[in-house]
Amino acid sequence: MLSLHSYFLRHARVRNYVSESEVCKLESVPLDFGDYHPLKPITVTESKTKKMTRKGSTSSTSSSSSSSMMDPLSSVLDGTDPLSLFAAAADPVTTAPPTDGARRKRDRDESSAVGSDFEPWSSKRGEILARYTTTEKLSINLYMGSEKGKATTTGSAVSEKVRTRLEELDDLEEGSQKELLNLTQQDYMNRIEELNQSLKDAWSSDQKVKALKIVIQCSKLLSDTTVIQFYPSKFVLITDILDTFGKLVYERILSMCVDNRVSLPDNFSPESINDTAKETCLNWFFKIASIRELIPRFYVEAAILKCNKFLSKTGILECLPRLTAMIRGIGDPLVAVYARAYLCRVGMEVAPQLKESLNKNFFDFLLTFKQIHGDTVQNQLVVQCVEIPLYLTLYSPAIDWILQCIAYHAPDVLLTEMMERCKKLGNNALLLNSVMSAFRAEFIAARSMDFIAMIKECDESGFPKHLLFRSLGLNLALADPPENDRLQILNEAWKVITKLKNPQDYINCAEVWVEYTCRHFTKREVNTVLADVIKHMTPDRAFEDAYPQLQSIIQKVITYIYDFALLFSVEKFLPFLDMFQKESVRVEVCKCIMESFIKHQQESTKDPVILNALLHICKTMHDSVNALTLEDEKRMLAALINGFIKMVSFGRDFEQQLSFYVEARSMFCNLEPVLVQLIHSVNQLAMETRRVMKGNHSRKTAAFVRACVAFCFITIPSLSSIFTRLNLYLHSGQVALANQCLSQADAFFKAAVSLVPEVPKMISVDGKMRPSDAFLLEFLCNFFSTLLVVPDHPEQGVLFLVRGLLNVIQDYTWEDNSDDKVRIYTNVLHLLSAMAQESFIYHVDKVDSNDTLYGGDSKFLAEINKLSETVVSQILDHLKTLGKEETLKRQSQLAHYFFNTILAHGDLRNNRLNQLSVNLWNLAQKHGFADTKTMVKTLEYIKRQSKQPEMSHFTDLALRLPLQSRT
Repeated sequence: MLSLHSYFLRHARVRNYVSESEVCKLESVPLDFGDYHPLKPITVTESKTKKMTRKGSTSSTSSSSSSSMMDPLSSVLDGTDPLSLFAAAADPVTTAPPTDGARRKRDRDESSAVGSDFEPWSSKRGEILARYTTTEKLSINLYMGSEKGKATTTGSAVSEKVRTRLEELDDLEEGSQKELLNLTQQDYMNRIEELNQSLKDAWSSDQKVKALKIVIQCSKLLSDTTVIQFYPSKFVLITDILDTFGKLVYERILSMCVDNRVSLPDNFSPESINDTAKETCLNWFFKIASIRELIPRFYVEAAILKCNKFLSKTGILECLPRLTAMIRGIGDPLVAVYARAYLCRVGMEVAPQLKESLNKNFFDFLLTFKQIHGDTVQNQLVVQCVEIPLYLTLYSPAIDWILQCIAYHAPDVLLTEMMERCKKLGNNALLLNSVMSAFRAEFIAARSMDFIAMIKECDESGFPKHLLFRSLGLNLALADPPENDRLQILNEAWKVITKLKNPQDYINCAEVWVEYTCRHFTKREVNTVLADVIKHMTPDRAFEDAYPQLQSIIQKVITYIYDFALLFSVEKFLPFLDMFQKESVRVEVCKCIMESFIKHQQESTKDPVILNALLHICKTMHDSVNALTLEDEKRMLAALINGFIKMVSFGRDFEQQLSFYVEARSMFCNLEPVLVQLIHSVNQLAMETRRVMKGNHSRKTAAFVRACVAFCFITIPSLSSIFTRLNLYLHSGQVALANQCLSQADAFFKAAVSLVPEVPKMISVDGKMRPSDAFLLEFLCNFFSTLLVVPDHPEQGVLFLVRGLLNVIQDYTWEDNSDDKVRIYTNVLHLLSAMAQESFIYHVDKVDSNDTLYGGDSKFLAEINKLSETVVSQILDHLKTLGKEETLKRQSQLAHYFFNTILAHGDLRNNRLNQLSVNLWNLAQKHGFADTKTMVKTLEYIKRQSKQPEMSHFTDLALRLPLQSRT
């Protein structure tokens, strides 16, 4: 076999690339699509399956539409599709017993009766817990269980069970509890969570009375206002336990209603409930009615209000007015208003259509509103050292929720009536604030001047006016007021806001009204507002405590002014950015601005104002990178800077464009992806110059593209990723070659060749270490394709780049179990075969390749033959080393791979080369590791090719290639 290798390139097949291309072209056949078009939407039809078995099944299906075309997926599924089968399996006639998932779905459906536009209580929970906190010590009464409270054994008599439960209820009244004192807020919250878990544990172990005791004890905590500023958060925590209890009781009774393994429909009637479930339900209500104290009796009954559905159709309707009346017995106005909020919350969940009871609840509150300013409350506030403005804010979550429930889908007539009632009350700032928080934004915006008049009349000492203007501003950010009133509204609001002395109060209001200003006015008004913010927040560095609000202002400004030429013409915008002194916040703001620029900037820009401002912003982001910066953060920053670089264009002023790239390189040298983008951009600039000059460079443009090439050559070595450098050397060399910069192209290719030995064995890919052989193989194949058209240097030897690359490949240390070196050598044979042709398969415009320079000179072909002898020798030597038993499979694969190379590129009319191919074919099959299908397809290809006139010698070759079985 070795004696035949020198014949490979000496007898390379002469290629006629034009005729081969014509043969390989697809035949054009006119098609009549009729009504069919591949872009027409696909009609999906539901199949109702009656029966389906595993094998030989016959299914009867009905479909809403049919098609004359056979769908291959449908044919595999025997005319049925899995989704239709699932739909058929969910037929309500054969529904399985209700699962927990089904119950949860029913609960979601019932609770969502109010619609998705109703903001649920759960969305307010976190905000309340975060806002109403305390540093004072808290106390809590914990229920202490006893052995009597444990579940009775199976053998206990019924009378014993009843007596035990009666004793447990007596224990409750006797005070079987433990008081924990001096708890921090976190300890208190942990204890409440423990109670919640104890409730679930008691219920799951069938200790229903113990569960009821826990709920009663928790409800009693809602009468305690000793740490009054924590009361809203306490209400949230305790009502979570009440909700859990209500759900457990409801599901328990619901599970008793299942008859014949068929669950109740969602809209069941009390007549369909069995006596056992009704009796259990009544038992719960009787137990709750026996609770002596008003507050726990009210809360526990409200928690299971939904269970009235099991008893009568009008049960909920009858209970709501009674529970509303019960609240009148609660003396503390704060405790009473949160009880009303809980009733509204439960009422909206179980009977959102019964709005009359909710309205009555609110009107009751209005009648008792004066209690808030009574002596009893004032004395309590003096004892706890709480100011009246702080105290009034404690009411906001409850009143906001009550009004939200009432205002939901309410007619304007009702809302107007409520607004008038609030107006008649004295010191009504608290109510006015809640009205603006709960009513529809459109309703508030249409009456903006009326609300401003009401705000002016409010007493400043009770509820600060700036909070009222903030609430009004929040509504005007969502809905537009009458156009004629807009300027007057802004003036009236800003008169109050700009007089605020406390920076925190000021910025909380200004943040809201900036959006109104940006939404309805020009850059002049926006500039005035920003100047006022700077004026208020700069003294004593007040801005350091208001970064979130200042960030929000920036976000709103760039949301409404996304024309960056207009934005940077706002005089106070950049001075406003200077208030962000903390680096992390400053970087976040810069990221926000750049994201807006990339999102909204449709056309490239060369505006010097925009460029200077954004370069400064990008420089701020870049300078924040240090050794501790995460890779994800670096990638994000680099992506934003690259987005900016891509949007900069100076048109035909290519020199200015290159100057910008040079400046950007000096500014962003620590972010490797940015340097990579700059190299690509400069290469693109060089190719754009070539396109403008149509390949015929003048002296000036030739010097310019050489400057572009020099930029790339200088920048690439600063990159750390070796494969990034290799690919950029290759890419930049191709650009230099296309622009007839031959010596510069040689420099790039030499640099790439000299870099190959430095490729490590393992590289990091997406955070994981992978072998580099496959990546190196891919790069070298691309490199070979380029080297075909690179002309030899007159002062260097023939094919000096190919020789240099082969030496590097030879000296590179490859893995012992890797055949990539031989695969690379095989690709070198492809290159050498293409070089031996009289005319190359492709060329670079206005660059003479070796086929033109040498013109098929015999010395040039002799050099190619020498190289081919060396390469083939290396391949065959490697095949010999794979003769061991554990490497026979690799030998088979490589032999077949080399056979295909000879088949494609060798002239098999030569007997010796023909014999080499037969030997390789036999070697591939020798030990039974060849893939039979692949060998059969290869032989079929040879037989097809033999039918072509110039390939008739393939007929004899096919006869000499036997197919061997693996045995």
